[in-house]
Amino acid sequence: MSSSSITCKAAVAWEAGKPLVIEEVEVSPPQPMEIRLKVVSTSLCRSDLTAWEFQSIFPRIFGHEASGIVESVGEGVTEFSVGDHVLTAFTGECRACRQCTSAKSNICQVLGLERRGLMHSDQKTRFFIKGKPIYHYCAVSSFSEYIVVNSGCAVKISPVVPLEKICLLSCGVAAGLGAAWNVADITKGSTVAIFGLGTVGLSVAQGAKIRGASRIIGIDTNPEKSEKAKAFGITEFLNPNDYNEPIQQGWGLTVTLGVPKVKPEITAHYAMFLTGRTLKGTLFGGWKPKSDLPSLVDMYTEKVIQIDEYITHNLQFEEINKAFSLMKEGKCLRCVIHMPN
Repeated sequence: MSSSSITCKAAVAWEAGKPLVIEEVEVSPPQPMEIRLKVVSTSLCRSDLTAWEFQSIFPRIFGHEASGIVESVGEGVTEFSVGDHVLTAFTGECRACRQCTSAKSNICQVLGLERRGLMHSDQKTRFFIKGKPIYHYCAVSSFSEYIVVNSGCAVKISPVVPLEKICLLSCGVAAGLGAAWNVADITKGSTVAIFGLGTVGLSVAQGAKIRGASRIIGIDTNPEKSEKAKAFGITEFLNPNDYNEPIQQGWGLTVTLGVPKVKPEITAHYAMFLTGRTLKGTLFGGWKPKSDLPSLVDMYTEKVIQIDEYITHNLQFEEINKAFSLMKEGKCLRCVIHMPN
């Protein structure tokens, strides 16, 4: 246990869309059922970028796709010990609520997606600058050298797994694989169309390839993604800007992933569903993080799934704004940010 605060560096967003600033922050000790982590590696996810551009909760520390080492544990924590290697989970698993004990949902009623920039337990922050609170993101905030998370929002992993690679399973790669396997339940010989060929979309492609889909059609307005996509299983590439007709014509099952930029509402004519179309949503690909992520880690170590290939850039913590620029410009898949030792 630790009863003292830690002063460390964090990349703080003071305003929407403005460059992050490396600041000295104070990180509180973990409260009951919380753990404090030393972040080793974190990667920029598209939802970090979208929230940074369009949301209004500031000052804030973004980041949610991360790996780290337990520095201290709060009262009541028995699952973790100092020195354990972990993945963070932006949506947690308490393992006791109605949703956690059901096989039909992965949305924990206690530790589900946190939207107010606070900790689940007491609705307060664990970050401060000169006594003033700095808001969290998804109750993780991994763009800081040290962070406090609920013990239900962390997953213990083997110490032999490379933390600078496996951090991608904390969100993007796992979400795409889960969408293909758990939600769409792609079967051998299927035809799959994927709109958007970022890390999540290409992870859907990888999942579809492993399941034996016969056609995996990648759709993106960035023509530079055409060649890269083939390595993940895309068999055909379409750029909507090259066609006059709507690309999405057809029938079947549609699965939605990710976070919309500005317009979250969806409208559809009822007749669309009468003709047999199905629309399904998913958060984190349907995975229960603590129950399911260890098996994905095993699949990575056994070389069943690819992770390393999604990492296009390795950056030092001071270069974090470069990661945001690369993603905005569509020039990266995942930028892994290496925290100071």
